[in-house]
Amino acid sequence: MSNELIKYDPELNTIPLRKFTPIEMNLFFSIISRMRDKGDQTVRFSFEQLKDLSNYKPTANNRFEDDIQRTYEKLMGLHFGRRSKSGLNREMFVMFTKFRIVGEADSPYIDIEVYKDALPLLNNLDTWVRYALAEFRDLRSSYAKTAFRLLKGFRTTGYAFLSKEDFFELLDIPKSYWKKPGDVDRYVLKPIREELTPLFRGLTVRKKYGKGRGKPVIGYSFSWKSEKKDANDFSKGQFQDERQKLFNIEHNGELTEQEKWRAIDKVKGLTLGSTEKQALANKQAEHDKKILDQARQEMLAELRKGSGNHA
Repeated sequence: MSNELIKYDPELNTIPLRKFTPIEMNLFFSIISRMRDKGDQTVRFSFEQLKDLSNYKPTANNRFEDDIQRTYEKLMGLHFGRRSKSGLNREMFVMFTKFRIVGEADSPYIDIEVYKDALPLLNNLDTWVRYALAEFRDLRSSYAKTAFRLLKGFRTTGYAFLSKEDFFELLDIPKSYWKKPGDVDRYVLKPIREELTPLFRGLTVRKKYGKGRGKPVIGYSFSWKSEKKDANDFSKGQFQDERQKLFNIEHNGELTEQEKWRAIDKVKGLTLGSTEKQALANKQAEHDKKILDQARQEMLAELRKGSGNHA
């Protein structure tokens, strides 16, 4: 499923996925990837198909059903909608009217149907947000997943700005972080930089400061190399995809050395700290070699000097 695409109306990106876990996000957008242009027909997903699409790891069907049910229950708590360009006309509605889980069948399945008022979000799109399902689902942090979706909405411009209020709302950041910029840096921006740098060439994240006491943060800007309008999101193969991601990491001037090491670990699927450990070992080996070479040179110099004295 490496070339599965997600495509939907940009309005869908304005709905905060409150309290969604990364697994639940993967399940929801895997469903979205197959509901496009299906109208109001019921779409059936086998358990195995949806597990494959979402790269679902646990194997027990009972746990899978629980995760699917929690995803749907959280979706029911959201208000999807549309609004006119002026913002004066607005609609709100649920996304799905049918979400039937049949686990007792020989081949367990889920039947899903889009609510009629939600059809324009997935059908006959005039404008859209588009990206590869594999890139989205492989991100680990829910913050990185949401930021990825939002930035893909501006892929051809290479720039996005979010006010602090919108940033906190859309990424569902705890309100306790509002006056703790250190927590935002550590738990929100850090995973976003580490996980999105491989996917957005030249990614930079900047805080915008306002006037007043302490120069408060009033927003966050993101910039990267824009994509061509006709650029595709298809995988070029695991080797080429990984090569491009590592190139983007290595040539990003924003990440610290430690952040680059962590980003490489995530791209390669290594235990965090593996690349750092290897890099430090290589540095130590290089240092030891220099010391050894220097000692050899000094020893040779002493031998030559001694040989000259006996001549």
